[in-house]
Amino acid sequence: MALASTTASRLIARRLAAPLPPSSSSPSPSCTPRRAAPRGGARPRGVAVRWEGRPRALLGGFSDADAEYASDDEDEDEEDARSALSGGPSSPHLECDDVLDLAAAASSGPERWDVLGLGQAMVDFSGMVDDEFLERLGIEKGTRKVVNHEERGRVLRAMDGCTYKAAAGGSLSNSLVALARLGSSRITSYPELRIAMAGSVGSDPLGSFYRQKLQRANVQFLSKPVKDGTTGTVIVLTTPDAQRTMLAYQGTSSTLAYDSDLAELVSKSNLLVVEGYLFEFAHTIEAIKQACEDAKKNGALIAVSASDVSCIKRCHSDFWDIVGNYADILFANANEARAFCELTSEESTMSAARYLSHSIPLVSVTDGMHGSYIGVKGEAIYIPPPACIPVDTCGAGDAYASGILYGILRGASDLKGIGLLAAQVAAVVVGQQGTRLRVKDADRLAESFEFHFDNLEFCSDAGTDQIPNL
Repeated sequence: MALASTTASRLIARRLAAPLPPSSSSPSPSCTPRRAAPRGGARPRGVAVRWEGRPRALLGGFSDADAEYASDDEDEDEEDARSALSGGPSSPHLECDDVLDLAAAASSGPERWDVLGLGQAMVDFSGMVDDEFLERLGIEKGTRKVVNHEERGRVLRAMDGCTYKAAAGGSLSNSLVALARLGSSRITSYPELRIAMAGSVGSDPLGSFYRQKLQRANVQFLSKPVKDGTTGTVIVLTTPDAQRTMLAYQGTSSTLAYDSDLAELVSKSNLLVVEGYLFEFAHTIEAIKQACEDAKKNGALIAVSASDVSCIKRCHSDFWDIVGNYADILFANANEARAFCELTSEESTMSAARYLSHSIPLVSVTDGMHGSYIGVKGEAIYIPPPACIPVDTCGAGDAYASGILYGILRGASDLKGIGLLAAQVAAVVVGQQGTRLRVKDADRLAESFEFHFDNLEFCSDAGTDQIPNL
């Protein structure tokens, strides 16, 4: 299967377009061992890599001891919801603190960001309830419903006395946090990845909570709070039968203006990731187009996440307008990919990946327990699913996307190897409660990736499943 297309070659070659200090020596076109750059130093320029050995053993699974080690990792992403609603004991002047934190992050930020995410900023409230609770409030179990401010307050008041948690949620933030944890591992010798997010939060306690939580995970949220705005939330109610019922309050999350601040962020980013949920709002489409235009002008890669089947169907032309004209990478699950192509459910996932890859340089399509596909130039590489015991599949696709981006940013150009890494990251998240890749697991995955990456040879004439760099 020859996957070495000119378009895809440009995709990989441009992934490290930042004007960083040049390396003291450049790789030879012949086979030479790779040495990782020291943390904080210049990044290795990308050349083709050949992954040897058995694919399943490449990234390795976790042993029982490993699983126990990971389960001991406290979930630092969540905390008592009442603390989030009050802004915490250390935030008496929330709007002022938000602006000061933002100014400090901007002034101390890097010359360029490796990744800038553009998406919805929503705080998740999650708790266990019984069926009687849902019946009493007139909420249909297992559904997702958009609610207004008053309905949100009514549900939260009804949850008083219940145990529930708050977290800086959202599909994009899940991917960015996982990528930041992989990219800031102290176990590896790679330079730390610099990750930022732009979106919309209010000047309320939840807005401060969201920013602080991402910052703790090495993701800088760099958008100013909307004055007198209310931060969007999703209330996730789980019943004893493991069914989830979600109540979404949009708040300011649907507000996106392409102002001078956002334009400057885009101009300083190597990779722009756009969350598909933003396409639901007509007034954000123009802002997304402007961001993509500027990203292209500055040589950045552009990735788009499909996010939701119903969203694709409602906004099909807008999605194709952005994806067809700007996207270098598309993330979708099997149903979302078929919706993009307007294929029936009987059509295979591979067919959808191949179809999309004629229009988009790199397509990542996940299919749950059946594995995943990476499509390039009309061809699709099958990525087998790692062995794991599923606990919670929520967030699996977000984790998979982080693995794809991590492999590209670290210089891998073997699509099979990148896909295997992404599948392993997703498998770890599926095997735990919660949507976030934990720090200890990220360290293990990053270390395993570096070990195999650094002990292989780089060859300019790499063959099957390789994308040579220009």
